[in-house]
Amino acid sequence: MPVLTPDENKYQNNSAVFPAKIITTEREAIEAAKQVAKFAAEEAQHRDQQRVLPHAALDLFTHSGLGSITIPKVFGGPQLSFATVAEVFRIISAVDPALGQIPQNHFGILQLLSITATEDQLKRLYGSVLAGWRIGNGGPERGTKDTLDMRTRLTKTAAGLVLNGEKFYSTGALFAHWVAIKAIDDNQQPVITFIPKHTEGLHIVDDWSGMGQRTTASGTIKLHNALVAPENVIALAPISQQPNIQGAVSQLIQAAIDAGIAHGALEEAKSFVRERSRPWIDANVERNSDDLYIIADVGRLTIELNAANALLKRAASILDQTQAAPITAESAAYASIAVAEAKVLTTDIALAASEKLFEWAGSRSTLAEFGLDRHWRNARTHTLHDPVRWKFHAIGQYRLNGIFPARHSWI
Repeated sequence: MPVLTPDENKYQNNSAVFPAKIITTEREAIEAAKQVAKFAAEEAQHRDQQRVLPHAALDLFTHSGLGSITIPKVFGGPQLSFATVAEVFRIISAVDPALGQIPQNHFGILQLLSITATEDQLKRLYGSVLAGWRIGNGGPERGTKDTLDMRTRLTKTAAGLVLNGEKFYSTGALFAHWVAIKAIDDNQQPVITFIPKHTEGLHIVDDWSGMGQRTTASGTIKLHNALVAPENVIALAPISQQPNIQGAVSQLIQAAIDAGIAHGALEEAKSFVRERSRPWIDANVERNSDDLYIIADVGRLTIELNAANALLKRAASILDQTQAAPITAESAAYASIAVAEAKVLTTDIALAASEKLFEWAGSRSTLAEFGLDRHWRNARTHTLHDPVRWKFHAIGQYRLNGIFPARHSWI
């Protein structure tokens, strides 16, 4: 199987590769995110209700250059800050968190490559992303003990290296050019492989049926003797053997998505209360927005959202500082805990804002025509990626006993 390079644009499928811009400044990235959000907002409710996948919005995301903002300068990228990455995801997720979630694994995998890939692999894979390629996630295994239990196998055969197995929660794969698949090789070692989306033997099934995040297409991948170029196989052992911030970066983006959900829910709640809802009879006010209890609640949730955003910015800043210096076990642990603290608050406020929306706005807000239920469904679904109860545990162990958190993508 030939090694695919960015300029070929022949990854055995009929999907287009849109030429991507190269963003050069933090401000340019934020403005691009705002443009994507403005475009995505127009049909966000319709896409959720009808489960229309956001192809056009995702193409705009890629074409604008947002997909490559973390690529190091030495490989031709802008190497923007994690603070900007978090803000990009927060802005987009405030209008459509499903759209925000689709490239989350793309960025997590780019961070993983910086730890595990060879220079030649980085040149090719980073180069493809700069040219407009997207990376989709193969997802964890279906029916295994936990997310770290891998049963997909990479096997050497007379035809070459082949993948066999079945994955689920494969967010981004349906929209991808590269599909990243984790597997166990013949030496019983974990690897990650990169295969073009329409490789023979790779079948992506759009069977995601979650109640929220309905348009992420986080469905099934089936692999039957799917060929893998040896050059596209990367060992995963360094992830567990050396201090790194790969998991913290992934979690930062998850927290930013939740912060976006909270912002979107709170803004739509305030608008509905002001413009569409009736006051409760005992409030003795002309407008629902003058209800003293609602006013106090809005004030409280605003403070909580500001606190969550402040911890999100702090965590991103710590990640930037950590990456700028040689990463040690101590600095990696500190960064992970900072992100965990942010993740706790963004989870809480996403759920609270999307729930309070209905309490403030009343029965009318539950009508299907308004689609306000999407905020809670999205918040509840997305915040289940990793249990917050274990964030509290990790934070407590670190602060009380000096025990470092586990080294994986969920902390």
